[in-house]
Amino acid sequence: MKALVYTNVQSLSYEDTQDPTPQFGEALVRVDSVGICGSDMHAFLGHDNRRPAPLILGHEAAGTIVGGPRDGDRVTINPLVTCGTCDACMSGRENLCASRQIISMPPREGAFADLVRIPEVNLVTVPDDVSLEKAALAEPIAVGWHAARLGVEALHGAEPRRGLVIGGGAIGVASALSLSAMGFEDVVIIERNESRRDYLARTCGLQVATEIEGEFPLVVDAVGFAATRAVASAAVKPGGVLLHIGLGEDTGGLDVRRMTLQEITFIGTYTYSAQDFRDTAQAMFDGRLGPLDWVESRPLSDGAHAFQDILNGRVAAPKIILKPDA
Repeated sequence: MKALVYTNVQSLSYEDTQDPTPQFGEALVRVDSVGICGSDMHAFLGHDNRRPAPLILGHEAAGTIVGGPRDGDRVTINPLVTCGTCDACMSGRENLCASRQIISMPPREGAFADLVRIPEVNLVTVPDDVSLEKAALAEPIAVGWHAARLGVEALHGAEPRRGLVIGGGAIGVASALSLSAMGFEDVVIIERNESRRDYLARTCGLQVATEIEGEFPLVVDAVGFAATRAVASAAVKPGGVLLHIGLGEDTGGLDVRRMTLQEITFIGTYTYSAQDFRDTAQAMFDGRLGPLDWVESRPLSDGAHAFQDILNGRVAAPKIILKPDA
């Protein structure tokens, strides 16, 4: 098969590789669409020692099952592979499984390829009226859905349903759409990139701004740098909730004193549970998350250029979807 292989820092090669061999309980999926995630970019830049080269990256995928009793089924992939038996898994918090794996991280190759292997329990059937390109958004949207669910559960019942999202990338957009689907009447995204800001306002119909006005009961940091944590700490109102999703930078920025004195709830959120993934997919299929038309598609063979364009800020759409070449 053909695959886009991460070979060295800022180096990707489109080349022939060995077809994956499904193990017991796994399916082989022919990839139709796969998104470029921020974690793929971190690996590409050499900032993620969990993803050493050479490696096939990519974990936001949808495609068609090849072989077996479900041959030909259209599916979207939950890339988080967990043990299913530990306390975390048994309590529906699979994302905290101590032995969790994810495709695109050893020992599992990713989905920037013609084919990928994945446990059958990780596959969600996609209705015929939903494109596989849209279905590939289930993974990044599930990250925002999981965070939004935790925030809604933690928010005091008397607080107005108003939210602020810092960062207009796919996770920020997913968080905003998820909050809206969960009953938030007012959600604002802060995005400094002018072309991205214009794209979100024009294509997605979202409230987008460059500056924050006032305080918000719920704030999402979908970037995760010290500077954005500082902004988020100042923007959340007393008694509110700060959701931290972004992994841009490890330390700095969090105003712990203000959070303590103002009883602000801080929640770190990571990926999603299996139920969150299924709920996200169903919300997408039902149309509760909008038309999901905020992607740009490119051939997988042109993936190296796509990474460079993202790195240099030349992409207005929140998500680039790569399509394996026919």
